[in-house]
Amino acid sequence: MKELSYLNKYLFKYKWHFLLGLLFVIISNLFQIYPAQLVRQAIDLVTRETNLYRTLTSDVAKDTFFSVFARNILMYAGLIVLMALLRGLFLYFVRQTLIVMSRLIEYDLKNEIFQHYQTLPLSFYRRNNTGDLLNRISEDVGRVRMYLGPAIMYGLQLITLFLMLIPVMFHINATLTWYALIPLPLLSISIYYVNNLIEHRSEEIQKSQSNLSTFVQEAFSGIRVIKSFTRESESLGRFRTESQEYKRQSLKLTRVQSLFFPLIIGLVGISTVLTVYAGSVQVIEGTLTFGNIAEFIIYVNLLTWPVASLGYTSSLVQRAAASQKRINEFLKTQTDIVSEKKLVRSVEGRIEFDNVSFTYPDTGIRALRQISFAIEPGQSLAIIGTTGSGKSTISNLVARLYDVTEGEVRIDGIPIRDYEPIHLRNQIGFVPQDVFLFSDTIFNNIGFGLDHPDESVVTQAARDADLYDNIVQFPLGFQTRVGERGITLSGGQKQRVSIARAIARHPRILILDDALSAVDTNTENNILNSMKKVMVDRTTIIISHRVSSAKLANKIIVLDDGAIVEEGTHESLLEKPGVYRELYEKQMVASEVAE
Repeated sequence: MKELSYLNKYLFKYKWHFLLGLLFVIISNLFQIYPAQLVRQAIDLVTRETNLYRTLTSDVAKDTFFSVFARNILMYAGLIVLMALLRGLFLYFVRQTLIVMSRLIEYDLKNEIFQHYQTLPLSFYRRNNTGDLLNRISEDVGRVRMYLGPAIMYGLQLITLFLMLIPVMFHINATLTWYALIPLPLLSISIYYVNNLIEHRSEEIQKSQSNLSTFVQEAFSGIRVIKSFTRESESLGRFRTESQEYKRQSLKLTRVQSLFFPLIIGLVGISTVLTVYAGSVQVIEGTLTFGNIAEFIIYVNLLTWPVASLGYTSSLVQRAAASQKRINEFLKTQTDIVSEKKLVRSVEGRIEFDNVSFTYPDTGIRALRQISFAIEPGQSLAIIGTTGSGKSTISNLVARLYDVTEGEVRIDGIPIRDYEPIHLRNQIGFVPQDVFLFSDTIFNNIGFGLDHPDESVVTQAARDADLYDNIVQFPLGFQTRVGERGITLSGGQKQRVSIARAIARHPRILILDDALSAVDTNTENNILNSMKKVMVDRTTIIISHRVSSAKLANKIIVLDDGAIVEEGTHESLLEKPGVYRELYEKQMVASEVAE
């Protein structure tokens, strides 16, 4: 219960749901205990009145007696039905409090986890795969909810019923009570064992189902390759193998599940037989009545399901504890991107790197080595280099997605660590190298960074990104849905939507991280011409492996293996032999060949 103690704050938050649920559980137990006493009284009444009826000789007396007798029996029957209806009503109230409480806590816990995910740095996401993140917020939270709902509900029912019923049974007859209770611990242990087998084999089925689903998804996604290489028969064979494994695991589970109800019925039957045997002996001795035996049989059946649920409940608690432990591991992970001063101010846009070195914490790769440069407000800097030279790392450091290993990054002369991270990023327009679009409309994707997207702002951003003419040709225009990850758009269109999204924020600092890699030369020139207006009075960092993208920049630095090897203007760098001129000549030749 150590890991589950984290949930106590939620139980306290919804304490009235819990307390009302407990009250309703107690009341519902009263309405299932009392009918057994009515049954006893009714049977004893039948026994007594039958003997009395046999002594009557007058037909009139018999008719009168039978009329009164029938009325009494109907009264007992009506009371029993009423008790059953009232118990059903309060069981409904139990679920409307305890189960609703579990759903409310599930909602709060999922929101807490997701909100915490948003605060964690990029290094966290590099260390953990997406599937694991999803499992903890879905499967693990679902298992925790089963503890907060069914486990607590069944546990309260068991505890309160035992505290209420066992004293009543011992008060009637201690010997008969012990006989009735003997099989119940065995029942609970057996259910616990069988339920663990069921859980284990259910997990095996889930793994098999996951493998089968993964194979089918790959087969459908790669159907063109399968058909091109005529591997349909091999694909079908693999599908049959995976299906066979799924069938085998399912049959193993079915065999275990088939033990469940026979086991319960068998042990309940043993308890009933023992109760009838011990009760019959005492009836013969005159210490009990037939009504007491019927009452005890009802009590045994009342105890059966709560005791049987004890094994099930224990399993739920164990699974919830394991899941909550996994959840706690992430909730205890704290971001290292924090600000002690929490500075909130509008930036002018001066960016300075002072002997900055950076090593990725998860891989140990040294990406930058003693980098120093400065960009004045409203000026632009192009960062050119080959793949792996550290270009994108600089953009991550400016947006403070990572903290430097050595040196210091300053904005407007103030260390970047002093700024409140979210407020700083609100003033940065970032176009990442790996474009990501949401499965939404083009309008909403462009206006994603705005609290209240304005049509004129979104339209102008699309024009500046040389995207407007493409959008208006779509049947639904800006309301066209782009599909998952923007699958319905071409690579160049996706990049231009990403550029428009950054521009729409009117940022003080604009970062284009290889944002034109997926567009042709003509489109690149159109975008660059549009960007001239956008870049006015904005500090702009253009990161690219294309020399053509650097022409607009006031200053260019060339990176190689994480270090600055050249810097200057486009013209000055072309005048002397070096990496920049070599890249320029190679790309010019490649462009001429392509034409």
